[in-house]
Amino acid sequence: MMRLPAFLRDEGKGDSVVPPSGHTAWLTSFSAAAMAFLAVFALALSLAAGSLAARWQASLDRTATVRLSAPEDQIDLQTKAVLATLATTPGIASARAMTDDEQRALLAPWFGPDLPVDTLPLPRLIEITEDSTGYDGEGLRQRLAAEAPGAVLDDHTRWRRPLAVAATRLRLLGFMSIVLIGTATAAMITLAASAALAANAQVIRVLRLVGARDVYIARAFVRRFTLRALMGAAAGTGLGMVGVWMLPSADSAGGFLTGLGFQGAGWLLPLLLPPLTAAVAYAATRASALRKLRELT
Repeated sequence: MMRLPAFLRDEGKGDSVVPPSGHTAWLTSFSAAAMAFLAVFALALSLAAGSLAARWQASLDRTATVRLSAPEDQIDLQTKAVLATLATTPGIASARAMTDDEQRALLAPWFGPDLPVDTLPLPRLIEITEDSTGYDGEGLRQRLAAEAPGAVLDDHTRWRRPLAVAATRLRLLGFMSIVLIGTATAAMITLAASAALAANAQVIRVLRLVGARDVYIARAFVRRFTLRALMGAAAGTGLGMVGVWMLPSADSAGGFLTGLGFQGAGWLLPLLLPPLTAAVAYAATRASALRKLRELT
């Protein structure tokens, strides 16, 4: 039979020096549960930022757009010239001019579905898909300027860079939030342990008189508060995972709020929070107990 770690085993009656109820009991459990609940969402936010950036990056990678502005009587001629130039450019797998319906669909979120594209002086959009080798962007711009002066190449660099920066910062904020949550948990458990020790100062003095060592007394507090933190964190993690599961799943639009969740093996990551919380509680309680016991001498 597997044995519990030494600090989780109830040896003798040492736990009797720790109050089984009262404000220290619910404060420890509630703090651990609340912080674990918040940590689940911070972890989900961090992972969602990475997956969202990957989706956006994949949709923009290996694609570019040529925006062609020209007089109405020359737009078709210059479109053919641009397509012919793109067809002979190394590194470009395909190129096609977008239809009016496709341009209307692109503008619909801002101007509505009934936008009269055919009557507006909108530029012609040509979609480019590059192959695995890629193309020379600067060389292509020069060729387009010679064939169609109104053609502008947009390789989506200005869109990709802000997305990458935003995703990196969101992931960093998520991990920083988890660190802050762990720090706050340690602080609250330390306060609860100190309060319990102070409340049992007379009991501790009696135990010392009968020969109990400070390590024995501290172990009782460490065990009780670690178990409280572990159970509270387990409950908070479970509630947080249920909350994340109830959020809408990622859709084809790639909306951020619809992609906040765990995917596949990512659901195992929140399960690390209860043992991590217990480890934090163990370290914080042990340090607090030994320090408080020295003060009570």
